[in-house]
Amino acid sequence: MTSTWRMVVGGIGLVALAVGFLAIVYLTAPAAPGPDLARSKNSAKGVFSVEIAPEAGDIRQGELHSWVVTVKTRQGAPVEDATITIGGGMPEHAHGLPTSPQATAYLGDGRYRIEGVKFSMGGWWQLKLAIEAAAGTDEATFNLVL
Repeated sequence: MTSTWRMVVGGIGLVALAVGFLAIVYLTAPAAPGPDLARSKNSAKGVFSVEIAPEAGDIRQGELHSWVVTVKTRQGAPVEDATITIGGGMPEHAHGLPTSPQATAYLGDGRYRIEGVKFSMGGWWQLKLAIEAAAGTDEATFNLVL
């Protein structure tokens, strides 16, 4: 074998070794965690316990739908007479919701209907709720993946 041939074979061997090492590192690395998809959580400052649920049960891309938001105090009492402002969007695309959802009705027991929610494409969305009530002012952000 000539020295040139040995250098080529040695170079191929080093490349194969490097590829194998990188494959092991990549395949054994922990997966990046996805967004928290909990539909029930404490608000950012802990003033409220907030839960969201689509009223029809399904979340369909491109359709208008409504949600029920349940707001309770830290002690678990239903929050009445709250003002809820809705925002959100796609954090990875840096755009907001394609509609302007509104709290349209108080359903009793701390439950409020939010209408006009629309997710125009698949991906990671956020619903951001700003809540004002006698117990205080706070916000909660919910992640949804379609």
